[in-house]
Amino acid sequence: MSQPWSQRFDSPLHPTIEAFNASIGFDLALLPVDVRGSQAHARMLARQGIITPEEGEQLVQGLAQILREYEQGTFPAQGEDVHFAVERRLTELVGEVGKKLHTARSRNDQVATDLRLYLREAIDDVTEQLRRFQQVLCGVAAAHVETLIPGYTHLQRAQPVSLAHHLLAYFEMFQRDKIRLQEIRQRVNISPLGAGALAGTTFPIDREYTAELLGFQGVCANSLDAVSDRDFVVEFLTTASLILVHLSRMSEELILWSSQEFGFIQWRDSCATGSSMMPQKKNPDVPELVRGKTGRVFGHLQALLVILKGLPLAYNKDLQEDKEAVFDTVKTLKTCLAAMTIVWQEGIVFQKQRLAQAVESDLSNATDVADYLTTKGVPFRSAYQITGQIVKFCVNSGRLLKDLTLAEWQGFHPQFAEDIYQAITPQEVVARRNSLGGTGFAQVRTALAKAQADCA
Repeated sequence: MSQPWSQRFDSPLHPTIEAFNASIGFDLALLPVDVRGSQAHARMLARQGIITPEEGEQLVQGLAQILREYEQGTFPAQGEDVHFAVERRLTELVGEVGKKLHTARSRNDQVATDLRLYLREAIDDVTEQLRRFQQVLCGVAAAHVETLIPGYTHLQRAQPVSLAHHLLAYFEMFQRDKIRLQEIRQRVNISPLGAGALAGTTFPIDREYTAELLGFQGVCANSLDAVSDRDFVVEFLTTASLILVHLSRMSEELILWSSQEFGFIQWRDSCATGSSMMPQKKNPDVPELVRGKTGRVFGHLQALLVILKGLPLAYNKDLQEDKEAVFDTVKTLKTCLAAMTIVWQEGIVFQKQRLAQAVESDLSNATDVADYLTTKGVPFRSAYQITGQIVKFCVNSGRLLKDLTLAEWQGFHPQFAEDIYQAITPQEVVARRNSLGGTGFAQVRTALAKAQADCA
């Protein structure tokens, strides 16, 4: 096969080196956006009089045929990369005019344009997936505003909270992820097309026109930066990593909650697997896989940072390594979000009785004892120390706070009265935490309404 570059070379590449150099095995995924970018470039060349209007239309129609072949699975993927494969096929379809497509363009600005178009679409897709996932979380939260669950710090029982409040904490994480994606999209949505190999071109091109045709909001200001910039990829991989951090944290809780030790949820058959040896088991494979796949995306981010840190300007072949990282990250992110959405839609059932038993069988209402004394005029630090003594007494006697007699309460401080029993019930403990952003039921309903509006 003849090489796509000039006759500067006397002999072809060694077959092993040719295979090592090639990216057609993975960058074929860029073909739809490559065609769109090339159609915009052809229209601009015709508009500027660099080629004739008839030639421009031939190129546009030939590229449209290539896209149809790709969608039908008949496109002949031959060449070093997707760009040369498209150009070769275009020349087969429209003849010599196909060789004019690359006028005033380099593979360097071409691939940078393709990658930005691809990522822009991926960001839109992931943003929509996050929105749908948030809607599902809101639906579950709405059903569990007054369902209580132990809240933890240091994985130790801390204070009871509304289950809806717990779920809305994840909603906030994913809301920040959506905002980050939209901020990154603005920086992705800048056109490098027309920057050439690194220094621009001598042809009278119109970069603003191609940017407009492709939906970009502007053009890269510096031709060197245009072809060598991959900051937008790093930003996307960083945000993808954070999304998976949030999914992984959620996965860890689902795994813990479904264990016999917690027993807060049960898995439905549609989202759990069994053991090949132990017939009694239901395994939480989905969250375990999400937790595991998080690492591969972290790896892609680290790899790209290492690639970029030593690159001189402008384009270097090292940058070919960005594509597999991006493609795999997008695929991993989408499949994890899809799987977790199904899990929350139909995969788990909260065990309300077990949750109620959990919040009623510990000392996580101790802070409310201190708060109770504080409302009676006892300085908080003194109330805190008195409550510590009461907790120690309960631990040593194997009792809960609700089991103490009024005489025992008053033995610790005379301000305790009959209303202490109501003050330390789990429902009252949660309901009274009505500060802005707190777990009080009124606050949770307000937060839920806002969340539902944010993902509508």
